[in-house]
Amino acid sequence: MIAWLSGTIINKKPTSVVIETGGVGYLVRVSLPTFYSLGEEGAAVSLFIHTYVKEDAFQLFGFATDGEKEIFNRLIGVNKVGPKLAITILSGMAAGELLDAVNNKDIAKLSSVPGIGKKTAERLILELSDKLADLMAGLREEGEGRGRPGMHDDAVSALISLGYKKSDSQKAVETAYARLPDGALEDILKHALNSLAG
Repeated sequence: MIAWLSGTIINKKPTSVVIETGGVGYLVRVSLPTFYSLGEEGAAVSLFIHTYVKEDAFQLFGFATDGEKEIFNRLIGVNKVGPKLAITILSGMAAGELLDAVNNKDIAKLSSVPGIGKKTAERLILELSDKLADLMAGLREEGEGRGRPGMHDDAVSALISLGYKKSDSQKAVETAYARLPDGALEDILKHALNSLAG
């Protein structure tokens, strides 16, 4: 199992990064917080890795911090929450917000993430409420890396990959660009996510 990967960024998108190490390029799925922390293409990178293996799949999921990886591991331990949904959850709200929502039994907040309905939100609260106390105590605010100026299509694509409808994504991104004409991709995505969740 791969638990740590260090190398050079060959290509990056809001939902994935290709890391070259030892002459091999590894495709690693990432959350938006981890994406924000990445350097430019050609920069060195090191990520905590969760290796997901099924009979028909072998996927790597990368995290900038061990804390985010631990939350991911606990999310996929919840009944009917797979790695793709877990990454979507971590992209849809900050780790601290997620822990607060579970702790406060905030079904509406959890349900604002694409792919989470009322039943899944209730399941998250039921199965995680007693398993996240230690993370609440040890969680530190993650530093927010600055992204390079993003393009409209990149932002829309990122939102669609998180489960939002194309028309809603385009509208949210256009609104974000109108308010933040010189904003980096990170800022555009954050503003768009806030408007979609609101």
